[in-house]
Amino acid sequence: MIDLSVKYLGLQLKNPLIVGSSGLTNSVDDIKALEKHGAGAVVLKSIFEEEIRLEYEKEMNNIAFDDSNLEYYDYFDYQIKETNIKKYIELIQNCKKEIKIPVIASINCTSSTEWTFFAKKIQAAGADALELNAFFLPTDLNHSSSEIENKYFSLIENVAKEVSIPISLKISYYFSNLAAIIKKISETKVSGIVLFNRFYSPDIDIENRKVISTNVLSSPAELAISLRWIAIMANRVNCDLAASTGVHEGKDIIKQLLVGADAVQAVSTFYRNGASHIGTMLTEVETWMRENAYNLISDFKGTMSQTLSQNPEAVERVQFMKYFGEMKR
Repeated sequence: MIDLSVKYLGLQLKNPLIVGSSGLTNSVDDIKALEKHGAGAVVLKSIFEEEIRLEYEKEMNNIAFDDSNLEYYDYFDYQIKETNIKKYIELIQNCKKEIKIPVIASINCTSSTEWTFFAKKIQAAGADALELNAFFLPTDLNHSSSEIENKYFSLIENVAKEVSIPISLKISYYFSNLAAIIKKISETKVSGIVLFNRFYSPDIDIENRKVISTNVLSSPAELAISLRWIAIMANRVNCDLAASTGVHEGKDIIKQLLVGADAVQAVSTFYRNGASHIGTMLTEVETWMRENAYNLISDFKGTMSQTLSQNPEAVERVQFMKYFGEMKR
């Protein structure tokens, strides 16, 4: 009998498919539908530090302040934070009343200190784990790469002081030595690392001369980035690895498991195909396992990681040596 169960962040999941942080995980009803169709776990829509800060700034711009009412700055800062946090805490609490699969809270962090204080509130609300979606855009010419990298470690340290539930860190691939930083992060108090987060991508409207968004949903082609790095880092880190971005079909889950992922996150494919696509993807995994005489995911997980590969150089190749060299006009 096929058993798709896995352990991720110390949590028992009925299968490795996690619905990632998104608008799909922002209400109890939507999450119940994801659970019904077979999701192994959900990551709640992130509470965004940046959005709360912008809301505060907008309020401040609408109010005329002078020396006599400066105390209102602190009041509005506190009030806006409390309102947003209260809504998020209620979402966690309501999910835990009605959802049986693990519920992972998510904080989208742009600083290493400002929002770590409510990690404790997230734990008290009943979240099974906490995913820190962290990215510090490396555009400040006055800071070295090591100074930027230290922000991630400061964030982990500050949050780990507040909670005992498992913590995962969702990172980007914008590091000067990605393998070393992933290894170093895995040696902190995180229980898992998610490779990789996906960002707003700017484009240009040439008619109206405006910056607009593009590529809002991922494409299957984006799987290659996380696939490479999961393969390289599997069996070399001290925590779990989850693959994210570009996962659209059951075969993508299989690929990520083969190279060593402990779990796989997907979002865009459910926007395109609906929650019922979860069952389609899992059936594809089960069919492949049956055809290859695997009963457990552990029977094949990581068998194509770089450390176990017969051709370990393949996942590190960075230049096209064949395809473009043979192309003619």
